[in-house]
Amino acid sequence: MPIYEYACNGCGHEFEKLVRGDMIPACPRCQATRLEKKLSLFATTAGSPEPAMVGGGAGGACGTCGHPGGPGACALD
Repeated sequence: MPIYEYACNGCGHEFEKLVRGDMIPACPRCQATRLEKKLSLFATTAGSPEPAMVGGGAGGACGTCGHPGGPGACALD
């Protein structure tokens, strides 16, 4: 059961939805079903209890957290 990210073509609302089988999701704001599936980022584990450092480590934005403001927009930069 994958979680997909969508943008509503009616009101522009962006949201995530758990989709099962051939279910057709609807926008939670306006209930429209004309949606655009967005490219999603996914998370993986490094296999250790310590967080994995991606990119240059401390002092550099990783750009992989999925913040809606884009790479470098989160508090980790």
